Amino acid sequence: MYQVKCGKPNMTMGQLDNMESCKRYVLLAFLFIFCFVDHISTSVTHYSIPEEMKEGSVVANVATDLSLDVKTLTQRKMRLDIISSKKYLDVNKETGELYIVEKIDREYLCPSKSVMSCYLRLEVILENPLRIFNIEVEILDINDNAPQFRRDAIHLDISEATPKGERFSLSNAVDPDVGINTVKTYHLSDSEHFNIEVQTGREGSKFADLILKRALDREQQAVHNLILTALDGGTPARSGTASVIVHVMDTNDNAPKFDQPTYDIKIMENSPIGSLVVRLNATDLDEGSNSEIIYSYSLYTSEKTQETFILNPSTGEITVKGVLNYEDFRIYDMEVIATDKGTNSLSGQCTIKIMVEDMNDNHPEISIKSFQSPVSEDIKLDTVIAVVSVSDKDSGDNGVVDLHIPDHMPFKLRESSDNYYELVVSEPLDREKVPEYDITFTVTDRGSPPLSDNETMTLELLDVNDNVPQFPQSFYTIRVMENNAPGALLSSLTAFDPDLHENQYLVYFILEKEIANTSMSMLFSINPENGNLYALKTFDYEIEKEFLFHIEARDSGSPPLSSNVTVHIIIVDQNDNAPVIVSPWRAHGSVVEEKIPRSTDKGSLVAKVIALDIDSVHNSRITYQFLQVTDANLFSLDQYNGEIRTMRMFSYRDPRHQQLVVVAKDNGQPALSATVTIKLSTVETAVKAYSDMTEVPLEYDIFSDLNLYLVIGLGSVSFLLLITILVTIVLKCQKPKASKTAPPCRNSVISERNSTIADSTLVSNDAYWYSLFLAETRKGKLVVRQPVPKGSRYIVSSIPRSTGVTDTSDSAASTLQV
Repeated sequence: MYQVKCGKPNMTMGQLDNMESCKRYVLLAFLFIFCFVDHISTSVTHYSIPEEMKEGSVVANVATDLSLDVKTLTQRKMRLDIISSKKYLDVNKETGELYIVEKIDREYLCPSKSVMSCYLRLEVILENPLRIFNIEVEILDINDNAPQFRRDAIHLDISEATPKGERFSLSNAVDPDVGINTVKTYHLSDSEHFNIEVQTGREGSKFADLILKRALDREQQAVHNLILTALDGGTPARSGTASVIVHVMDTNDNAPKFDQPTYDIKIMENSPIGSLVVRLNATDLDEGSNSEIIYSYSLYTSEKTQETFILNPSTGEITVKGVLNYEDFRIYDMEVIATDKGTNSLSGQCTIKIMVEDMNDNHPEISIKSFQSPVSEDIKLDTVIAVVSVSDKDSGDNGVVDLHIPDHMPFKLRESSDNYYELVVSEPLDREKVPEYDITFTVTDRGSPPLSDNETMTLELLDVNDNVPQFPQSFYTIRVMENNAPGALLSSLTAFDPDLHENQYLVYFILEKEIANTSMSMLFSINPENGNLYALKTFDYEIEKEFLFHIEARDSGSPPLSSNVTVHIIIVDQNDNAPVIVSPWRAHGSVVEEKIPRSTDKGSLVAKVIALDIDSVHNSRITYQFLQVTDANLFSLDQYNGEIRTMRMFSYRDPRHQQLVVVAKDNGQPALSATVTIKLSTVETAVKAYSDMTEVPLEYDIFSDLNLYLVIGLGSVSFLLLITILVTIVLKCQKPKASKTAPPCRNSVISERNSTIADSTLVSNDAYWYSLFLAETRKGKLVVRQPVPKGSRYIVSSIPRSTGVTDTSDSAASTLQV
């Protein structure tokens, strides 16, 4: 089955170019059918119906038109075959009527506008006998579609300089209808500047050109809104519209124009600089850069006027630039030009007359006749610094002026003659407090309102060397560890001088002072520039414990000023000296031999070990202990005073010779020590005691550094000791006289070197008397050195500091003969 559409057919076996070709092919097809199928009718029944008929509408009675018996249609199984994708028509088998099943849209059925005739081909088939009838239904177009533009709005940019008669193409409208029902013409809304011209294109399509019939002026109308209407030829005619928006592009065809051609302005004289005189305003009807305006003076504006008033080129503001004085200049004339920024710039102009109005128009004037700056800070009082004159061109009260300076300044004004004033020093000046003064002279007239003027002068002060260098502290205590490295930095002693320049440049040096024929400059050095203090040697606490000297800081002024500070150097001890055993004395080596009676009682003093340490108090605190002892149950050693005593009496089992090794250890870190070996021999016979020991009354000429309570206690012990001595003397006087070979005292020990130790008495030479004194006083005893009448030797007495009386030899206090 083939679908054939004439006009310009659109069919599956190809497209035909024209109507004649279509008819020829259709004729050939029907001849072919007629020759081979004799029962197919070669005639074609034609019907014409408009599109869009309602469903159920009757097209025709095909039974009648085909001369068919209506009664046999059902029996012959009449049916309708439509060459189409849809079943638009059908046949009523009872009546033979051809009716509408579905609305027919010609534009849908034949969408190509090039097809003028649109057909729907049908075949009516009957059986018994088989008959086929061809029916051709032509679908007639009705005007059911309005013209439509592709865009609702058409935008055009047209320069206002475009000449009239210029054409502009517009988008055409589309109407799916054909023939007379398609787009026929265009109409444009009323416009005095535009009209349209309808053109016919190929295949009969219509399009419109917009024609400029009158020159445009953007300044009058920047946008033209037009309505373009497309009309078809149907009855009734249908239409479609689109907006045509014409944007008029600006050209620089308008010159700037001022609000008014002339300006008369009044302004008070002495108006502040920057005061607004007038704000000019010029407008340009153009847009963009064509409307941007620059203001400028014309060549006719005098140089004096341009110096007095300034014109802002962007805003058109005229402000005061110079001083306005009615007496000097009263009227200023100027001409201002406004120019746009267009390519071919245009301009407009106006004239301005500025009149200066008089008022209390003259400010008082200050004239500095002389001003002395800088001046020395030690300038004398009442010295003239400046001479100032004041004046006012006005008369009456407006011409009477008063001059003053700020309060709280060390200056005052003194009138010397009419309108002349002297500025003099009224108080002492100090550059270190105030280095300079800003002195403002203010003159005020007595007008209403009063006018004033001022002048500020800066007075600089020159420095005078009037300040001595100052140290942060008046006394420096510096602790230096002994055995320091030579050249070590001890401290930095920096002074400050508030003066300037050479008056503040300081030099440091040590004031010479000799200690033991040694100058301080040989012991210490100071950097003259920064005050760094250095040690030049290694110090030994045991030799030199402190130094006291002065350091002077001197400036470079003329005359120079200086100040000094006291420096106290304290040498801090290190435990660098081992104890030295001074008792018992050893002639050779470290072994001491002593003899002791075998009948010695328990608790008797056998020997006393005394060691000295020349370090400081903390490091020289000595304790004693046995390092080796023959019989540990026979002897005891006091760890603080070094006394060796018997713990029991000797027995026959005890060996005759005893060896004691005692170590004396200091309290340093690390601790240092010394040892002594004592060999004791017990004897049975009495040993002759020395009788040439002279006892002398004790005289206390040296006291240790005790506190108040110790002094009171010492006085009480001394009093009890004195009573004990007197009682002992009385008892001894009542005893029989002893022979020359008196037995030895129970508590006496005689060494081979003929030195006697009785109780806590030891023999000491004069070389370590002072050390012995220190050692004994540290152990809580009072040591007294008393010369023998001959003057060649000394008696050193060591008195135990206790309240009880110890059973000793003939003297209550043990003595040491030297």
